[in-house]
Order: sequence, then C-alpha cells, then structure tokens
Amino acid sequence: MTNNIPVSNSKQYTIEQFFNSESIMYNSISYDEKNVLYSSDKSGIYNAYIVSLENGSHKQVTHSTDNAIHAISFFPNDNRFLYLSDKGGNEILHIYVQNEDGSVSELTTGEQERAEFYQWSRDGKSFFYGSNKRNPSFMDVYEMDIESFQSTCIFTNNEGYEFGSVSPNNRLLSFAKVNNSNDSNIYIYDRDIDLLKHISQHDGDVHYIPQKFSEDSMYLYFLTDENDEFQYLKRYHINTNTSEEVMKENWDIMYSFFSQDYHYLVYAINHDAKTVVKILNVTTNQLLDLPNLPEGQIVNIKMSKSEQVITIQCNSSNSPSNLYALHRESKKWKKLTNTLNPEINQQDLVKAEVIRYPSFDGLEIPAIYYKPVIRNGELAPALVYVHGGPGGQSRMEYNPLFQYLANQGYAVLAVNNRGSSGYGKSFFSAADLQHGEIDLEDCIQAKSFLQSQNYIDNNKIGIIGGSYGGYMVLAALAFRPEEFNIGVDIFGVSNWERTLKSIPAWWESFRDALYKKLGNPYTQTEYIRSISPLFHAEKINKPLIVLQGANDPRVLQVESDEIVAALQKNNVPVEYVVFPDEGHGFMEKENKIIGYKAVLAFLDQYLKQV
Repeated sequence: MTNNIPVSNSKQYTIEQFFNSESIMYNSISYDEKNVLYSSDKSGIYNAYIVSLENGSHKQVTHSTDNAIHAISFFPNDNRFLYLSDKGGNEILHIYVQNEDGSVSELTTGEQERAEFYQWSRDGKSFFYGSNKRNPSFMDVYEMDIESFQSTCIFTNNEGYEFGSVSPNNRLLSFAKVNNSNDSNIYIYDRDIDLLKHISQHDGDVHYIPQKFSEDSMYLYFLTDENDEFQYLKRYHINTNTSEEVMKENWDIMYSFFSQDYHYLVYAINHDAKTVVKILNVTTNQLLDLPNLPEGQIVNIKMSKSEQVITIQCNSSNSPSNLYALHRESKKWKKLTNTLNPEINQQDLVKAEVIRYPSFDGLEIPAIYYKPVIRNGELAPALVYVHGGPGGQSRMEYNPLFQYLANQGYAVLAVNNRGSSGYGKSFFSAADLQHGEIDLEDCIQAKSFLQSQNYIDNNKIGIIGGSYGGYMVLAALAFRPEEFNIGVDIFGVSNWERTLKSIPAWWESFRDALYKKLGNPYTQTEYIRSISPLFHAEKINKPLIVLQGANDPRVLQVESDEIVAALQKNNVPVEYVVFPDEGHGFMEKENKIIGYKAVLAFLDQYLKQV
C-alpha cells in the first residue's frame, strides 16, 4: 500500500444521501422461479418486496411503518411467504404468513414468545421452527403444518441445545451444544425411538457444528476445527458411527447446504474477511463454474428447485448489496436492484484495503482500511473502529457510516483485534479473560499504523465502536485515557457485571460461553469490575458521544445512562442520543441519519477542529 497523500476531487455527500441508498437483506426464489422475495429499507424501515425475474419489476408487499419486516421464504408450492418481525427492536420475533391476497396471519402469538424459522420439510407440507413459549431460556423445536397451521412440539429442549437441521425423512434432528466459545458438541435426536445421541466425543476444546443431512438421511454434514486452526467440512455416517473429510480450505468454512434436489453442495469460505462461495456437484465432485460474477463478495446465495436459476446478493466495500440472478443456460448475471443512491457516484467512494500491522508483541493484526478523502492537502483525522462481539469480525462489505466518514475526510481503520473470528482458533481464543486488556492493546497499536501514514494528523485519532466495540471505546478512554482524543460509543457495555447477569433468556445456551470469554459475574466479581469502565469512569477525560436504543435487550439503556451520568459529574464533554423505538442496532433510516449526523458534528467539534 502506498503512502502518498490521497488528495481527491471527489464530491462531498450528506448523511441523508448515504442513508438514502437502499439496504437489502434475504433472498428467496418462488416455487415457479418467476420472482425473488427480499427485504429492503427503501420505505424508511425494512419491508418485504418482490422482484420479477421475467421483467425486473418491483413490488412492495408489506407496509410496516414502525417494525422491521424480515422476509424469510416463499412457500414451497405457492406464492405465500413467511416473515419475522418484532416490536421496536426488542428481539421477541414472531413468525407471520402473508397470503397471496395480501392478508396476514400471525403464527406465533405469545406476547413473550420468541420464534425462529428453521427450515422447510422435504415434502413441502410443513416447516420447522423454534419457540421459547414453554421456557423462556430454551428453544423447543416445532413442526407446523402449512394448511391447518397447527403446530406440534417434536423436541423439548431442556439443556440449551442449538438447532442444526432436520433430515429429509423427518426422522432425525441435529443439534449443537455449546460448552464455551471454543468448544461445542453435536447431538442427533431420533424421533422414532426418542433417543438423543452424542456423536462428537473429544478431548480439549474443539468446535463441532452440524450442517445438513444427506438426501438419503444417512449422513450428517458438519463443520469442525478438530486438529486444525480453521473449520472444515466433514460428514458423519449414522449407521457406522464413522466420519470422513469432505472439504478443507485454508480459511474457515462458514456454512454449507444442499440445493433442493441435492445435486449440489454449496459452501462459503471466510477468506481474509471476504466471503467466497463455491458450489460442488456431488455426483462429479467438480466445482460449478459461476461465470462473470459481479465484483465484490457473495453474501447470500440461493438455487431454485430446478437448480437452473441462481440468485445472489453481492456487495463490496464501495457498493451496497444488490440482487443478481443467473439463468444458468445464459451464463450472464442479471442485476435486479440498484441500491446505491443515484445522487452518489460510486467512483467517489473509497475502496477499502485489507492491511496488517504488528501489535505490541509482534503478532500481526488484520484490519480493513478506508483512506480519507482529502480535498485540500491538509492532514486528516482518523478513527480506530472496533467491531461487536466479543468474537465478531469487521469484513470487506459496504458500510455507509464508514463511507460517510471517509467522504468527510476521516480515515477509518476497522481493526480485527485478537479475539476476532475468521483468523483461526488460536487467534480467536487469544483474548479470553483478557478483554479490555490485550485486545485493547491491539486497538491502541492500530494508532501506529495510522501515524505511519504521512497524511494522517497524529494528534487527531479517536476510537469508535458498537456493542462490544462500544465497550472497547469506553475501556480505551478509562484504562488508557491519554491514547485517543475522543470516543464514539454505540450501545456499548459499561458494566459487565450487570450485563452478564442480565443476558436475555433466549441466550441461555451461550451464557457459559460468554463467561469463559469475559469472566463469571457471580464468582469473579472483582475481575469483572476491574475490566468494566463504569467503575473507573473518573479516569475518563476525553470527549464522548453515546448512541443507544431504548429497547435494547442485550446492552440495556442503563449501561449508557450511567456512563453518561458519570462523565457529566466529572464535567467531561459528553453527548447522548437515545432512540425510543430501537433495539440492538438501528433499523429506521431516519434514526440512523439523526444518530450519525450527531456523530459527525461531534467529531468535527472535538477531533477535526481542535
């Protein structure tokens, strides 16, 4: 990477222009292969849309004005579809069906019942889903008939098992059991004989993650990092209790699934923070050629029932996700959406780069770098960004906030500090019980990379992050108060003791995993408080802005309330933006615009102009 001053004539855009681009999610092909279902925030909040594969026309098919609609899937044999929605971001998701005439039925109706769609049955007559209506802490597995919409509980979950898949013959269910963040097991439940069998006996910390069953229901495909740094794909033969390797890459395989008629195995690789998708013909063992792929990474892929139509969502660091379709005989991708605001020229946007820098002990830390757009030759301020988690990963995907900040002249370095996923299990576990310490040092060392760029103002470097990343912002300001000039905390944890004791009920199966990473709030109280910024807030002396959703079930509003109050008491400049209709992550465009406009005004006042 060159170190030349990146003076640019790129046009400067407003926050409204960036967030008036369209954000889309999900992807489902209709049974007759004529339409694709997806969710878009074009209306200001996520709603369901259908685009025609025949003429490219779009139709908005839900009209929510307050709660996000997460489009899940068309029905197997008609144009009805399922979607999920909660109330104001509270994460108590319910399953709904929208009929062909536009009428809607709520299928999971308990006020405190959280539901998750799992998969369709092979015969298309039912679907499987999880619900915690019996016990708020655990997701039981239900099968719902799609004509009567009557559901039956087929697995009562009393141990915190995580659903994997149902076999094509509907007899077998696979589950994961998370022991800690570095160790998990696989179980297979046989409905016919009511037997739950552990199939992944091992010593030490090894991940076993169930994927899909084979067409004949004789094999379970699964991911594991057994004797390896990275996850690879194996399969377990149910009758012989033996396993064999299927596919291994030099990076984590993230997921795998079969096409509807089981002729193809689709799997995705986390290749240096970018998703690479491969499709294997299971008969010939040859990879399917995907010609003329759009630039960027595939973040969502589906194959039609005939296996002749492939739809993908593809994005890149300077382009939001778009839907594309390929009719395999044509060998040409058809672009179905144009999500970038037409007022923005893509050539004005920054292409991010993957860089690496040495940390305090010589360990190389990967990061994604967005160069600032410099228009006048002056030195640029910079921000170190920390992702969520713990255990998340910043990736090479479109981030409108990063593009907005870079367009306004700020460098952004999105750090994948040790403890991040995607770089092997040793790297992932390297920060266990050292959060707010060793991972914080990685973030501080990111400053050295920024300071080595001759167009960065070494005296104007801040830190920004959300959720766990927001915690890292507070940790940096509290524990290393002279390192960064300002902090931007987006719903970050200030008191781990409280947060770890108030984990949402539906996260019960991950409780021990979080304790292994961060500490047990009941038995390691002194340590937990030592890494919690709230108990050290008197050391914070740099300006801070905090963004928070009032309905956040993971990081409660009190986490932000109390850190803001502590800084106000100490007469430290602090700004606070609370959204009454948001949860853990902001869904409404208008809220994003308000929040990130406040962030830029804060940065301009306390970082750029000081």
